[in-house]
Amino acid sequence: QVQLVESGGGLVQPGGSLRLSCTASGSIPGPYDLGWYRQGPGKSRELVASMSGPEAANVADSVKGRFAIFGDAAKKTLYLQMNGLKPEDTAIYYCNVREIWSGVQYWGQGTQVTVSS
Repeated sequence: QVQLVESGGGLVQPGGSLRLSCTASGSIPGPYDLGWYRQGPGKSRELVASMSGPEAANVADSVKGRFAIFGDAAKKTLYLQMNGLKPEDTAIYYCNVREIWSGVQYWGQGTQVTVSS
C-alpha cells in the first residue's frame, strides 16, 4: 500500500512560482509511472506532467516551458516546479502513482493552488 502526501500549494500572484512536493510512504514491487494532475473549478481532472524515469519526463502543452516534474528517489518525493503561474493554473493539484503491471493507481489528497492578484 502506498500513501501520498502533497504540500506546497498556496496563493500566488500571476507570474509567481511555487514548488509542490509529494512524499510517498510504502513501496511498489514493480515499475510505475509518476504524475501530477490538476482539477480546476468546473473542470475535469487533467494530466499536467508525468515521468516514468529520470530521462522520461513530459509536461502538458499548456504548461510547457513553465512547469517541470522531477523526483528525489532517496527522499521518495516527487516535485512539480511551477514558474510563470497564470490565473488559469488555479486548481487542486494531485500527485499520482500508477503501477504499470496492475494498473492500480494511488492518489494524494490534493493541494490547492490559487493564482490571483
